[in-house]
Amino acid sequence: MRRLSALATCLMLGACIPQIDRPRPPAPPVRHPAPPPPRAQPPARVEQLPAPRPAWETRGVEADARDVPAQTYIVRPGDTLSHIADRTGAGITVIAAANGLAAPYVVRAGQRLTIPPGRYHLVRQGQTGIAIARAYGVPWSRIVAANDLAEPYVLRAGQRVLIPGGDRPASIAERAAAFRLDIDDIITGGEPAIAQHQRPAAPVSTPTRALPATAALAAPIAAPGRFLWPVTGPIVKRFGAGQSGERNDGIKIGVPLNTPIHATADGTVAYAGDAIASLGGLVIIKHGEGWTSVYGHAAKLLVQRGQAVKKGQTIALSGESGYADRPEVHFELRKGRGPVDPLTELPRR
Repeated sequence: MRRLSALATCLMLGACIPQIDRPRPPAPPVRHPAPPPPRAQPPARVEQLPAPRPAWETRGVEADARDVPAQTYIVRPGDTLSHIADRTGAGITVIAAANGLAAPYVVRAGQRLTIPPGRYHLVRQGQTGIAIARAYGVPWSRIVAANDLAEPYVLRAGQRVLIPGGDRPASIAERAAAFRLDIDDIITGGEPAIAQHQRPAAPVSTPTRALPATAALAAPIAAPGRFLWPVTGPIVKRFGAGQSGERNDGIKIGVPLNTPIHATADGTVAYAGDAIASLGGLVIIKHGEGWTSVYGHAAKLLVQRGQAVKKGQTIALSGESGYADRPEVHFELRKGRGPVDPLTELPRR
């Protein structure tokens, strides 16, 4: 009994003693799962009519250029510059430029001609300048300059073109690194080579009948007249160098999605596709007197290569394909190979 009484007393006293709070160990940090990496945005889909692949993708080129040494050629009776090119392995336009000869390249017996040395590629039927440039890892623009090529830039089977650069053939990796397709390449090097006396194909009038990729296009000859605005909207980027140093060869016009894009003048469609990633859906139209117009960032293409179009005709619907910052139309005008500020040629608004 006494023991039970003592135990009860102890319990009562213990309840009266204040408890000392002991510090609790810190709670483990809450670990949230890392967010998944952002998904890369897929490129905007470009709708276009069924069309054959471009000629530069369907006809490859073997880098089998012939090395021609520096030499002097004495013109024989009956020689033509074409015969001399065949005998020496050099290109007609290169020989003509080195000797100050103008078309039609008349030579006379006994004349001494300088034959420039270098690697000369023999053009086969169906080959394009773009494919030749890729095979040698040399920008097509350099080949154009080295051979003094001019409008309409249609190669002929049997023609020899000088390949500028070193004598060592480029590796596949070097070719890929050296070549980047651009608008000038398509305009000057996109047509397939045709036979010596073959005429380029006339344009078709409907998009349902596409010309084969092997057919070279006849360049328009009629003057384009006054150009038309392709769309109506604010100019969101002007011609020339930007603030970060990049160059814009045209203007960019802001428009709602699926706005009809109109041909700026009569002409022939030289290209319709999306081979230039930065411009997405792309239409290139050749006009007379060396003019070319370019329309980029389209969502839907309504014309085919080789199709004749009229001024004001709807050729595509606007989008934000390629590297577009917003729904917009990239528009260029070119005279020869040089881009021209469209605002100097379009009507004032």
